[in-house]
Amino acid sequence: MSGETMEEFQQERERLNEVVMGYAGLSMKRFHGLDGQVYREGALSARTKELLGLVASFVLRCDDCVKYHLVRCHEEAVTSEELEEALAVGLVVGGSITIPHLRRAFEAWSQLLGKHSEDQKGTG
Repeated sequence: MSGETMEEFQQERERLNEVVMGYAGLSMKRFHGLDGQVYREGALSARTKELLGLVASFVLRCDDCVKYHLVRCHEEAVTSEELEEALAVGLVVGGSITIPHLRRAFEAWSQLLGKHSEDQKGTG
């Protein structure tokens, strides 16, 4: 699902989730339910949990997961400054191999903010 806009990503993810759930047995449905529950408000806020999910996905270099958590971070009103700090932690933990994923993450974030990457300053 790479190379698409964030809107296309979200539509394709939803469509494919419906396909998966059409085949899903109890184990897959339970995992899906657990995944949804773990990000709910608790001792940690939902936005903190989404940032944690983002960093874990970034370090594991899963672009689809990064995009999903970027969408959720945007919905949870994470600021660009908070996002940059979280991804900086991921960069330090994950090392230089995560740099291509960092590029794609900021491109996706720019789309979510309604900006185009060529409008961004300080990229090099």
